[in-house]
Amino acid sequence: MINDILTYLKPLFVYVKGQPVIFTQLYFWGFFSVVLAIYSLLYKKNNLRTFYLLLVSFFFYYKTSGIFLILLIFTIVSDYNWGRLIHKTESVKRKKLYVTISMILNLTLLCYFKYAYFFVESVNQLAGSDIHFFNYFTQFSNTYFSTNDPLNKLILPVGVSFFTFQSISYTIDMYRGKVTPVKSIYDYGFFVCFFPHLVAGPIVKANEFLYQIYQPYNLTRKEFGYAVFWIINGLGKKILADYIAVNYIDRVFDNPNYYSGVETVFGIFGYSLQIYADFSGYTDIAIGIALLLGYRLKTNFKSPYKAQDVSEFWKRWHISLSTWLKDYLYIPLGGNKQGTIGSYICIAFLSVVLVMLTGKIWLLLVLLLMAIVLVLLAYFFPKVKQSVNTNINLLVTMLLGGFWHGSSWLFIIWGGLNGLGLVVHKLWHKISPFKESNSFFVKGFLVLLTLTFISFTRIFFRSDSLETVNLIFDRITNHFGAALIFDIIRGYALVFSVMLLGYLIHWIPESAKERYRSRFAELPLPAMSISVVAFAFCIYQMVSGEMQPFIYFQF
Repeated sequence: MINDILTYLKPLFVYVKGQPVIFTQLYFWGFFSVVLAIYSLLYKKNNLRTFYLLLVSFFFYYKTSGIFLILLIFTIVSDYNWGRLIHKTESVKRKKLYVTISMILNLTLLCYFKYAYFFVESVNQLAGSDIHFFNYFTQFSNTYFSTNDPLNKLILPVGVSFFTFQSISYTIDMYRGKVTPVKSIYDYGFFVCFFPHLVAGPIVKANEFLYQIYQPYNLTRKEFGYAVFWIINGLGKKILADYIAVNYIDRVFDNPNYYSGVETVFGIFGYSLQIYADFSGYTDIAIGIALLLGYRLKTNFKSPYKAQDVSEFWKRWHISLSTWLKDYLYIPLGGNKQGTIGSYICIAFLSVVLVMLTGKIWLLLVLLLMAIVLVLLAYFFPKVKQSVNTNINLLVTMLLGGFWHGSSWLFIIWGGLNGLGLVVHKLWHKISPFKESNSFFVKGFLVLLTLTFISFTRIFFRSDSLETVNLIFDRITNHFGAALIFDIIRGYALVFSVMLLGYLIHWIPESAKERYRSRFAELPLPAMSISVVAFAFCIYQMVSGEMQPFIYFQF
């Protein structure tokens, strides 16, 4: 009897491969209920609540990523100590040395788990060698922790990019004098791995969060209502995203040759809605959960499909990553003023990556020739030099942002297209006859134009190969099937209705959204409870099959 009970309970406490803990699981809400119950006994004592939430976050990450908890602990211990050294020393050279070592360690860890397999395969392709990839971390875990993972495969730790970027922000902000050292390693560990935003953001910068650790718990009645609203709002978005993905979008992208151009275009715009609802849904839930625990996370999305140009879009989309790249990459590289040595090092690195992706040495010669031509043009034509200086860092930042998502041509093309979109917008904005227009129709046209550009760049983001991309464009250009449009709409009436409803809700004016958020937050608790139950019943009707992991878990 006891053995049967232990067998039943074991999966609740032990990491199960391939089954990460996600916010849409009943298990998570049972886990969170227990966390809240214990938290209610100690939330008034800052040190105790911090240590408790640190342990909870460790458990959450262990249940999500298993043995990779070791990497998270290494990052915490490493950067906590580098931060202390940076603050303690008065020598500018030593500060630079310590922050450089910290960044190298973080980026080495990140690059190994995201790109080591890619680099080995690329070297084999370029040199005609037969080097076999060997995962030393897996060997370590198999030896000392009795795991049984293959040594020739590279498994990506869940959320490694997010907690690495957060930790980097601490040492850099310490170097810049924006923050002072935390009081203990437990405080720092809590900052890095606070479980609501640990695996998929929003990315929390040190100077925006650390001070909250030392403030007394404070949650007003209205803030409680907002927290509940954000949680159910995020769950609703996730259900919507999964519904349109399973019932339409995944089918189109998995087998584009079976669909007409019209169906493909619907799938492209549907994917834009899916990825927004999926990712912003996660961060809405994270913001709501953190608020219940007394911590305020920054808004990560501001209705990005209301943007009237590409530049505005990137100010509204994944704001925590956009601002991180701006503060810790774009501005240090020179911003929009000039290219720096760092800019050209990044360009050289990206050139090497492109050569590795293609497996063609001759591409390196072509890129060198293009660089020489550009240098000569900049030397003889000052306007060319000025244009290069003001735009080079935009392109570098977006290309690196693409490579951050994965070691694939497709992600780099996606980043490059968005970089070009930003450059073109900068040039167009100077002569645009619409920039002062208040016309509803002009604004609506610009919103749809921006959404169309962003959506079509995502063909590269969503597709699994260039062959799939070519098939998609072939269906649109050569097999559009305009005569079938009404039959297609009737055939997918429910899915398309959900997609249309999603976009219409997205385009509701922000003032109207804030009114209904506020009214919900001010509801009496019994009415709020009834609303939550009714909402849960409604979204349950849309659940089709097993819930899908959040898209950004893979990054």
